[in-house]
Amino acid sequence: MQSAYIHLYLIMINVITFALYGLDKWRAMTRQWRVREKKLIILALIGYIIYLFASYHRLEDNLPLEVESHAADAELTTEKEYSALTYNIGFGAYTPDFSFFMDGGKSSWAKSKDSVLKTVQGAGELVASYDPDFVLIEEVDLNSTRSYHVNEYTILKECLADYDTVFAQNYDSAFLFYPFTQPHGSSKAGLALFSRYPIKDSLRRSLPISTSYNKFFDLDRCYSISRIPVDNGKYLVIFQLHMSAYGNSDKIRKGQIRMLSADMKKEYEAGNYVLCGGDFNHDLKAAEDDDFTDRESWAYPFPRNMLPEHFSFCMDQLPKKENLWNSSRNADMKYIPGKTYTVTLDGFIISDNVKCDMYKNINTGYSYSDHDPVYVKFELNKESVLNKFKLKN
Repeated sequence: MQSAYIHLYLIMINVITFALYGLDKWRAMTRQWRVREKKLIILALIGYIIYLFASYHRLEDNLPLEVESHAADAELTTEKEYSALTYNIGFGAYTPDFSFFMDGGKSSWAKSKDSVLKTVQGAGELVASYDPDFVLIEEVDLNSTRSYHVNEYTILKECLADYDTVFAQNYDSAFLFYPFTQPHGSSKAGLALFSRYPIKDSLRRSLPISTSYNKFFDLDRCYSISRIPVDNGKYLVIFQLHMSAYGNSDKIRKGQIRMLSADMKKEYEAGNYVLCGGDFNHDLKAAEDDDFTDRESWAYPFPRNMLPEHFSFCMDQLPKKENLWNSSRNADMKYIPGKTYTVTLDGFIISDNVKCDMYKNINTGYSYSDHDPVYVKFELNKESVLNKFKLKN
């Protein structure tokens, strides 16, 4: 759909430009008024704005997702340890020396196609080395200008070959002619879930987002809900998300959390086990009443009082969660240890019928992304009991 709009726009612009050029040439030959450059620029701008609005669309809510089946035929069981890992790979652009224009940095594209290939391959191999049962990866490009049209999902599927996998699209933008020195172009990207156990079904939910001009730069925010059967007749329900960034309003942030909480609560009340992971785009270590003057304005504390009863962040069970390696760096500059601003945006929420055995943020020094992975080990309880034990950092 997006490519059709782009082709139509380019055809229209070429036809109009050719017509105006011909008119201008004819006027010059007859010594009449010329078409002024200012008028040409205004016409081009109007045409682009029309194209931008005409091509904008959001995917429908409650969209069933296709499951690619490769996992062995097995069911989950209670009181057995499993592992999960979440990782925002930053569309393969964020080598440690990369800075992004929307964060106040320089670049709009990755350094090169070769850099994208090496970075995504490195991220995939890192994930595979932990041999997790479930993998949640965000900012995976399918066909984007910014990543030289590399299909990153294909690379990840090769690294994680024996997994069921589901892809939830959350970005399909028009061609953005900004920044002018290196236009961001068109992007098609999303969330990739991998499971060693068969996924019965998966659903895409559309989160509330800005309706202002910011919608052209932000993602089509969503989360996926995937069900994996447990041998007691229930399901492990995995929520994978990537919440809004770049200073969206309190109304939008709270609307997203409210919607997510309602869906998680519904699954819990059905007797299912819930694991929710991804990039929350909130400061997960901070409390709402913390007064940190050194915190970036966009790093809002996650309002834990909005989580439904029986749900909590895994990290809140740690005796000293402040000792965790921060899972994300600011991309306003290249990464310089001790100087670059870092914060924990990524993590896991669990229902109280899930027992968290181990939790850590993996320190790679942001080698393959502006994020680092978060890894958790957990068990499914036979009964729903509130987790009150303490983990080790």
